[in-house]
Amino acid sequence: MTRGLGRWIAAAILWAAICPRAGAETLAATVEQWGLLGSWAVDCAARPDRDKGALLTYEIRKDGRVMYRRNFGDAKDENEVVSATVSAERLLNVMVYFPSLHQTREFGLQLAKDGSLRAIYNRSERGEYTIKDGKYVATGAPTPTQQRCD
Repeated sequence: MTRGLGRWIAAAILWAAICPRAGAETLAATVEQWGLLGSWAVDCAARPDRDKGALLTYEIRKDGRVMYRRNFGDAKDENEVVSATVSAERLLNVMVYFPSLHQTREFGLQLAKDGSLRAIYNRSERGEYTIKDGKYVATGAPTPTQQRCD
């Protein structure tokens, strides 16, 4: 199963590289229509902090690429969203390539009726979860909701 997921991820990345124009337009439209664009945090008034909450930003570049920026206060990075699909349950399934980690991660996001955002799952390309069923695997604690900051 891991092998199949790895091949699928490699194919998605290759497709995005070969067809950046068509893929970027579809991807950009998906994240925009779903409502992901902008900055999100658990507490928008708090300064970004690795332990207390990062500021997460999704944006569409002029070239059509969708980028995911993370601000942890003491560290920042910028990563490309390589795919996004919406499930029947309105869960946004996002794949992001992290050059610093040399891996692609997939995460599922849920947008609540009040406009808040919550991570439902987060897994590596090997299928290793850090968040599963809306809870942190390490602690069992539920993931917090994030508010739009802009």
